[in-house]
Amino acid sequence: MLRGIHKASRNWLGKAVMGVVMGLLVISFAVWGIGDIFRGASSRSVAKVGHTEISIDLFRMSFNDRVQQLSRQVGRPVSPDQARAIGLDRQLLGQMIAEAALDERSRQLGLAVSDAEVARRITEDPTFRGPAGQFDRQRFEQLIRSAGYTEPRFVAEQRRGLLRQQIVGSITADVQAPKAAAEALHRYQSEQRSLEYIVLDRDHAGQVPAPTPEELAKYYEDHKLTFRAPEYRKLVILALTPDETARSVEISAEDVRKAFEAQKARYATPERRRVEQIVFPNADEAAKAAEKLTAGTSFQALAAERGLSEKDVDLGVMAKSDFVDPAIGDAAFALQQGVPSAVVNGRFGPVILRVAAIEPATAKSLPEVEGQIRQELALNRAKETLGTVRDKIEDELASGLRVDEVAKKLGLTVRVIDAVDRSGRDPDGKAIEGLPAGVDIVGSAFNSDVGVENESVTIPGGGYAWFDVAAVTRARDRSLDEVKDRVEARWRDEQVAKLLDTSTKEIVEKVKSGTPLAEVAAAHKLEVKTVAGLTRNAGEAAVSAKAIAEAFSTPKDAVGSAEGANATERVIFRVTDITVPPFDAASAQTKQLSDRVRAAIGEDLFAQYIGRLQDDLGVTINQAGINQALGVTANNQ
Repeated sequence: MLRGIHKASRNWLGKAVMGVVMGLLVISFAVWGIGDIFRGASSRSVAKVGHTEISIDLFRMSFNDRVQQLSRQVGRPVSPDQARAIGLDRQLLGQMIAEAALDERSRQLGLAVSDAEVARRITEDPTFRGPAGQFDRQRFEQLIRSAGYTEPRFVAEQRRGLLRQQIVGSITADVQAPKAAAEALHRYQSEQRSLEYIVLDRDHAGQVPAPTPEELAKYYEDHKLTFRAPEYRKLVILALTPDETARSVEISAEDVRKAFEAQKARYATPERRRVEQIVFPNADEAAKAAEKLTAGTSFQALAAERGLSEKDVDLGVMAKSDFVDPAIGDAAFALQQGVPSAVVNGRFGPVILRVAAIEPATAKSLPEVEGQIRQELALNRAKETLGTVRDKIEDELASGLRVDEVAKKLGLTVRVIDAVDRSGRDPDGKAIEGLPAGVDIVGSAFNSDVGVENESVTIPGGGYAWFDVAAVTRARDRSLDEVKDRVEARWRDEQVAKLLDTSTKEIVEKVKSGTPLAEVAAAHKLEVKTVAGLTRNAGEAAVSAKAIAEAFSTPKDAVGSAEGANATERVIFRVTDITVPPFDAASAQTKQLSDRVRAAIGEDLFAQYIGRLQDDLGVTINQAGINQALGVTANNQ
């Protein structure tokens, strides 16, 4: 939990939104485990902690933000219903209640953070630094605005976060990790096992006779749900995006020329130089070094005399504008390649420079960038007209037209998907491609129906989408004739698995009775393989994850078995060696393990503290307010 806190606080948005909060699942247990006795929050809030109320609007906004964050993390749209199904609403409310409890306690304790300290934390955040490495106010305002913050709200969030940190630190700062716990964790993680093993695949199962019609029919009846056809929906989708709109925007050659002339510097690369620099502590030493260079000492030899490696003196390839110190930049770009400079009095002391390589300036011509400029101009104009086209579409839909009728009237293109299931696949099981990115059109369609007017969907990055459900094909049981090949293939796989289980059991018993694995393998025309140094978290390994897990439950010299890479493969193994690297209390690995143990202990202490704090302050939850915030009705609760 505390690891999550520290990780979240590394970026500015995590600091602002999360503050210093506890693990969601632990805290939601503290809240929801006794939810039945918490009632009575006002109708304007979802919960009340002491004298602090969590408003319906704040909870709704926070929940929507979390759903969007989750969608970005998993790389596909997540609907509110899906988020609720995995408990995101409970986790969020648990976190917000815990934050409110910490805020209440900080007020009770009279904790405070000065304006100067809040300002220092913000201005020292690397996220808000500009190209020169200093706090950039314009960048700061742009970033917090893009995240939905005003400056006062952001500063207030930072202040609350710092106050929470004071409480967290007072509870967890002095937690120590017992050596025995770190040693046990070391043994568990570092233990290595070596195996000799054989693999049985479906070729070793022998012949599986074709099923009789009666066997196939019975198997189908017993597993009918497996072969059931899901519900499909026919969708008509109208997507309005800048990229799509830009294709119909005409850009003249004169417009392209003007844009090129106005942004010529953008298409030019300035001269860049690989610069080497030796810095001296004072002018006297710099002057003596310059004399040595004049007498014939090479720049590399001079650097070596001062104990500097090639890496120490190399500033990298830089344009003149990249230099923080203009005096150094001017001097570097006045030098000939390979010729050391005289002493240059830089901002950080006297230096001697050498240019190791020069990359000449380049400039692209109009024909080279014409296509790029034309596309950018079209895209910018498309963005400008997007709102107007959207309003026209909304007006036409409000008049009673269907999505396809609106598209035809306005000269737009719709996409018709004849059949898609809830998972976004067609009847052949293939994923439907080319749907608007970042939104769950399919999920929304399955929450709608034929003839229902649907709200437009905002596409991340700019754009809108509208859809109609044109038809619904209800889920049904497929007949045996429709899925006969699939039913038989599944039946055969199960028969193969049963035969392999029988063979595996016989081989294991033989090895247990004393027959060497190599002898058994030879009798079955199998190759004995070996693998060494397996760990519990081996990841990609010669044997399957199930075999590794089983091997770590098997004593040395004992035999075991497990499923292989798939259901029609078996691994039979013998553990030939078990080793554990020595425990070094001073090693970096041990420090990491101790940190993990300490974090886990601190996590438990903090969870207990939050639970007691909530009891002391009193927590009330308004389920009706939660339902209102999430748009949950009695039918979909």
